[in-house]
Amino acid sequence: MDNLRVLELYSGIGGMHYALKESGIPAQVVTAIDINTTANQVYKHNFPDTPLWNKTIEGITLDEFNKLSFDMILMSPPCQPFTRIGLQGDVTDPRTKSFLYVLDLLPRLQRLPRFILLENVKGFETSSARARLVKTLTECGYTFQEIMISPISVGIPNSRLRYFLIAKISTEDLNTQAPSKILDFFPHLAESDSSEHPTFLSPACQGASQPEEGTDVLFKLETTAEAQRKIRQNSNLSVKQIKEFLEPQMEVNMEPYLLPPKTLLRYGLVLDIVQPTCRRSVCFTKGYGRYVQGTGSVLQCCMETKIESVFMGLDQCSEEEKLQRLLKLKLRYFSPREVANLMGFPQHLNAIQALCRSTILSPVFFDNCLFLHIMVERLKWKKLIQ
Repeated sequence: MDNLRVLELYSGIGGMHYALKESGIPAQVVTAIDINTTANQVYKHNFPDTPLWNKTIEGITLDEFNKLSFDMILMSPPCQPFTRIGLQGDVTDPRTKSFLYVLDLLPRLQRLPRFILLENVKGFETSSARARLVKTLTECGYTFQEIMISPISVGIPNSRLRYFLIAKISTEDLNTQAPSKILDFFPHLAESDSSEHPTFLSPACQGASQPEEGTDVLFKLETTAEAQRKIRQNSNLSVKQIKEFLEPQMEVNMEPYLLPPKTLLRYGLVLDIVQPTCRRSVCFTKGYGRYVQGTGSVLQCCMETKIESVFMGLDQCSEEEKLQRLLKLKLRYFSPREVANLMGFPQHLNAIQALCRSTILSPVFFDNCLFLHIMVERLKWKKLIQ
């Protein structure tokens, strides 16, 4: 097969490019496009020979797109218009403008790309933007498959659920399910080895305790159902432990990442706390490190202190006693490199570390790196594209 000419839209720090490279498919990214200067610094460091356009997509003309003569589009449009915790502006959100522009241009290209791969957040699958995407692909003669999957499916202990779409021009056989059905599993794993299936033990995470029967609320502000869900997740042996994704040097350099006293006192009861032996963490969002509630898990570094002993009766304690209890846990944020690890980004893309010393590198930059595991390790791009 001749080298595929690939256009990478919303290129970020190069997760899709890396996945494509690792797949072994004969392909060349002819142009990458992104307007985020921080992400572009990382991208340029890792892929210095790839033309990188620092401009808005809607500022690129149809003629300019035609001159690129690409066979494949990789794209990860802005997710903010579709996130469950956002305003869900969908197609009315200005950040969707560039994506709608791409959909408008697609039928007017001199030559349709043979393949389109797209990823986004949970919420996109019910959006008007997704409806327009499906309509455009159908009218242009594409067959496609949509999948909702998280890093947990590939053994990474993080529950960031993502939407993926793989489209091929209709002369190519994608062997899809019904176009209207969004899968929550990999069709290529339907007859996989039993080793691929979850194996359970109890309990897998130190400090985890079984909730008592009939208890509505346990220590911390969580229900019995929530506690049981965490125990099930921590007992899934097909998922690696968090300690495999941590930076060794953080044991002596954790001070900048420790939660400050004010944060502990205000948010202690709602923190999602994980330990190195856990096999779960919640979704990291753009606000991680700046906001606390609902933005991502924090790590308990002192394992000599039992978490139950800290939280039992905590609401009855004085402010000073609360703080002293919480400080014993040595709770810290995950470092940017560790967040990248939990989103599947490869270690050798080392510009991440250099930038992290001077700026906050948001987890949003790591979103599309999940393609590395989804598309390469599981879907096996070669089988789909050759």
